Amino acid sequence: MAQPAAYTAAVTSSAAPTRADALALMEANIDSAALRNHCKAVAATMAYIARQKGEDEEKWAAIGLVHDLDWERHPEQHCQKTEQFLVEAGWPDEYVRAVLSHGWQICTDVEPLSELEKTLYAIDELTGFVTACALVRPSKSVRDLEVKSVRKKWKSAAFAAGVDRDVIVRGSEMLDVELDQLIQTVIEAMREVADDIGL
Repeated sequence: MAQPAAYTAAVTSSAAPTRADALALMEANIDSAALRNHCKAVAATMAYIARQKGEDEEKWAAIGLVHDLDWERHPEQHCQKTEQFLVEAGWPDEYVRAVLSHGWQICTDVEPLSELEKTLYAIDELTGFVTACALVRPSKSVRDLEVKSVRKKWKSAAFAAGVDRDVIVRGSEMLDVELDQLIQTVIEAMREVADDIGL
């Protein structure tokens, strides 16, 4: 797939976008509570991992919040419309590229290369899967969800069938992290924002 021409557009910004900027942009483009919660879960996980790695939490979280801006209204143009929105909003090229990379081999040809990009690619689908696992528990919460429960559901192809498990596995391999460890990390990150994401 050819790289979108708009990706090369010059982007200038006097200051890096903040998490608040990202939240405002996300809320302006997404009405679905479930999709908003997904973006918040991804952002929380990105921030959690950034903190572990000594990286910029604000930056990683902001990218997590806006990664699916176009999914609700333009699913057939996923990533491309988000790119357009971010460029128009003056977001830095690095941020735009990171968002595009989460659609690698699905709807873009932008391969995840940086730690940030690899992390977004690995945890996007996984946060959705963890959410699905939490919602079928009696508590409907991530607070008492354990890795073994997630792995048990993982084996059922019919459960959360829309989640691409191959993407998650590829992402964990990119990060050189065992799948169980990545699942544990996502659970712990989502527990920190459980109330905010309805879990």
